[in-house]
Amino acid sequence: MAAAAAMALRPRLEALGRRLPARGAAGGGDSFLAKGSATLEKLKDLCNEGREHPSTLLQLYAQGVLDITYFEENQLVDEDFPEESSLQKVRELTRVLSEPEDLVRECNVNEEPINILGAELLECLYWRRGALLYMFCHTAKERSEWLQENIAVFEKCLNDGVHYLMKMLSFRCPLQLNEDVAVQDKDTATLLSEGVFSDTHLLAMMYSGEMCYWGLQHCGEGKQKKLETTDSIFNSDLCCRSQCVFLDFRETGKKMLTKYVAVCEGPLKGEGWNTTTAKQMLCYLVKSQN
Repeated sequence: MAAAAAMALRPRLEALGRRLPARGAAGGGDSFLAKGSATLEKLKDLCNEGREHPSTLLQLYAQGVLDITYFEENQLVDEDFPEESSLQKVRELTRVLSEPEDLVRECNVNEEPINILGAELLECLYWRRGALLYMFCHTAKERSEWLQENIAVFEKCLNDGVHYLMKMLSFRCPLQLNEDVAVQDKDTATLLSEGVFSDTHLLAMMYSGEMCYWGLQHCGEGKQKKLETTDSIFNSDLCCRSQCVFLDFRETGKKMLTKYVAVCEGPLKGEGWNTTTAKQMLCYLVKSQN
């Protein structure tokens, strides 16, 4: 099993390594690139030894992917998502961030990815894809000419981004509050019961709600429409795995934003979380329905 994992890893390590030289020269010794490079070297040694458990190899690979792509994402943000090249780059990065989970399936370890990679790494992989699509769409929606010419692509990006964020929110089971659970901090218990385990979980709710709002604003209802899988510009792995069905932007957005507002004005009241924008979007989602 370890040998099979090492064999499947080698070509991916080579591909990931090819991302380093040019990026390293441009980044001036970026710390994430340095971490990613060190992880790749360690993985190559472990693969050659052939004794390490597959889960260790796969977890290290996932961490290397996260570090190296983080630098590339920051470049895109710093450059304000160049109109002529950013869509292809976003597509490429979402593909690379899907590789660790694909590798688990390819290695036939007879375990679900969450049992091999763990909830925290999987959350990071899905969060990063969802947040990247959020940032891309945030920029793209302000480019009216591009948006008019690429509305179907924009809608796919929103749809996939929300799917990634909702998947990220699903890996850990919310705490079930009952008489058998001893609770010392009521607010913390409420957060855990709502599936909020960190600030990132809360941001995922806000981002997904906001993307649904953009979808309804610019694309319409988005209910149960089939995507064309022949689109070569942006045809994500998640789209293919979810049979390419669009979300109901209105209902999904209402659900995510309602939960975000409830948490921010409940157990997190006074902690600096702003709900003004979320409430305005909620109002739009409700009013446009009537």
